[in-house]
Amino acid sequence: MAGVLNGFAVIVALVALGWILARTLVLGTDAHLVLNRLVFYVATPALLFDSLARTTLDQVFTGVFVVSAVSAIIVAVLYVAIARLWLKRPAADLVVGALSAGYVNSANLGIPIALYVLGDLGFVMPLLLFQVVVLQPVAIAVLERAARAEGSDGGGDGGALGAQLQSVRTPIVLAALAGVVVAALPWTPPETLLEPVHLVGQISVPGALLVFGMSLYGVKVLEAGASPRREIFLASALKLVAHPVLAYAIGAGLMGMQGHELLTVVVAAALPTAQNVLVVATRYGHGTLLARDSAVLTTLGALPVLLLVSALLA
Repeated sequence: MAGVLNGFAVIVALVALGWILARTLVLGTDAHLVLNRLVFYVATPALLFDSLARTTLDQVFTGVFVVSAVSAIIVAVLYVAIARLWLKRPAADLVVGALSAGYVNSANLGIPIALYVLGDLGFVMPLLLFQVVVLQPVAIAVLERAARAEGSDGGGDGGALGAQLQSVRTPIVLAALAGVVVAALPWTPPETLLEPVHLVGQISVPGALLVFGMSLYGVKVLEAGASPRREIFLASALKLVAHPVLAYAIGAGLMGMQGHELLTVVVAAALPTAQNVLVVATRYGHGTLLARDSAVLTTLGALPVLLLVSALLA
């Protein structure tokens, strides 16, 4: 239990610091956008490559990978189906909502929980790989296409193939793919080559949390007339309730998991919405309030959910 509380304490401290920096304008008026670009284009790619390059494929493609992938896809599809039929939202907003419901905080909160609650980082790499190599490219493809249709991005073919190729060329996806290639090789890069990448990658987690905190200043969470409350509540309910229940059903019912392994997949699914969803939403100018407020609600709600999961399955 203490590990869960420690993980949340770290997040709250850095988010609060980001809010203070935005309020005091210590870093200037454009700090939020500049730091967001640093996290999106430089720090997160470095973190992913460094982490994946130090592992092996048998540590990635496990039962945890299967349960995480299937449960996240089902939750994302549920959000899209409900929000499209009920709320009639455009594709770009739907994809941000789907990420808010299914894209878990595997780094910022997952790493401390993995270390202090589960005792290992076993579920972090499968989650990172699936989310960055599979889930995020699909989302970015839709967002890239929407951006070109609105004339807010560069030219080029606006078709699905062009959008997919564009998503593959993003630094995050390229870094993850490069990390998987290195992990598949019978060779580990020397520490002198990985250390600079490692240092830059350490900016990612605190940077994303600072961006999240900065985004909280000046706009009330769930503010009437500003925040899309129905979408936020839908994404949060799917994230906190449907996602861990699905992970339990798939892990225990279909995969035959039990004990520590079952606890791992359910804890992973119960993690709140990742701050990276806000980074992506801010980059493409769609669903920023949806991503931000969903992350706030699920971060607050994840604590009792994780405590309940730990009490029932630990």
